[in-house]
Amino acid sequence: MDDPASRRPDGPGQRPGRAADARCGTPRQVFRTRRPTEVVGRLVAGVGIGFGYGWWQDKHNRHHANPNHEELDPDVSPDVLVWSRRQARESRGLPRLIGRVQSFAFFPLLTLEGLNLRVAGVRAVRNRAVRNRWTEGALILAHGAGYLAALLLLLPPGQALAFAAVHQALFGIYLGCIFAPNHKGMPTHTGRPYPDFLRRQVLTSRNIRGGLLTDIALGGLNYQIEHHLFPSMPTPHLRHARVLVRDYCAGLGIPYHETGLIASYREVVAHLHRVGAPIRAAHR
Repeated sequence: MDDPASRRPDGPGQRPGRAADARCGTPRQVFRTRRPTEVVGRLVAGVGIGFGYGWWQDKHNRHHANPNHEELDPDVSPDVLVWSRRQARESRGLPRLIGRVQSFAFFPLLTLEGLNLRVAGVRAVRNRAVRNRWTEGALILAHGAGYLAALLLLLPPGQALAFAAVHQALFGIYLGCIFAPNHKGMPTHTGRPYPDFLRRQVLTSRNIRGGLLTDIALGGLNYQIEHHLFPSMPTPHLRHARVLVRDYCAGLGIPYHETGLIASYREVVAHLHRVGAPIRAAHR
């Protein structure tokens, strides 16, 4: 395995541009070609869970190209929580209000994550920010109509409302518990010099140790380092690539972070508490 940094156009000290974003593309972890991947992706995202496929693809591609970059990665923008002390010092409004206690608020806030992602997808469709917006909007609408119809056919209105509230809250917690261990609490960076591709992906990602149950529960995202290095690699192969990547990083002296699932949550919460210190200090 040669060093990817030696052959990437966005190597050490360079800021990634359009080429870096384009390399992420549409993942082909299930199908070999783009078309069936996109068709099934739209159906599963739109009809299956009510997510905006185009919005998610754009957001996820930008994240893959610039993981944990405070200016370029949408996943570490200070919309509600702050992810660095710099963000904490510059925070205003809701992030500043929550920042003092964000380590305690993190898991309760996850109950709203499913709703937040759906709203973002609908906004992207409404603002014409995605391709095939009419198709995407129709699929999201079909999910919402089918979900509500099923609840009202099977349950009285009050029970249907209660079921929906609990179901969506648990869905948000589950999503957050899958996504949070991947990068939250890992180093963030800004501006230049920008790390080369290998270090950019490895140093900002965290793997989760575990067996088959962990693989199923986290959908293969527990091999987050390998997923970022090889985003089109079929999920079953990631665990085999892990051994090669880990040994290669050890040979280069690049830290390769791997921990247990519960330990990863402790790291996330501890990080949120640390970076919120400037806000707490300002309110003393």
